[in-house]
Amino acid sequence: IFKVKMASEELHQGAKGDVFSFARILRKKQTSAEDLLWARLRSGKLDGYKFRRQHPIKNWIADFYCHEAKLIIEVDGRIHLDKEQKQSDDGRTCELERLGLRLIRFTNEEVESDIKNVLKEIKNHLIPSPSPKGEGKAS
Repeated sequence: IFKVKMASEELHQGAKGDVFSFARILRKKQTSAEDLLWARLRSGKLDGYKFRRQHPIKNWIADFYCHEAKLIIEVDGRIHLDKEQKQSDDGRTCELERLGLRLIRFTNEEVESDIKNVLKEIKNHLIPSPSPKGEGKAS
């Protein structure tokens, strides 16, 4: 049980129950761009990497997360063009990077109009983070 708890804490970086509850709601209300990308990421469809959608990490919810590569993918709507929202997003990115995670962003429009390029860009970021035992996928 202790081993499982430690793995979950690393996977979620200490996220609390209310963040998990909100993530469940977001999974039911995905945007069309998120649906489109999820159809190509789910079940290891992208080079065998496992992605999670609406994944709680600390106080935030990542649109998509690959734990093996420590990669967060955000699919942003127009609200993210707002100056205050952009500042908030930048702060969130800094905090997540301090946790050893990497984050890439795409707009809804990019996902819906050029999914091939979006997937190519994601693949470029799927080099797994180094593990202490040297395990992980080679690219």
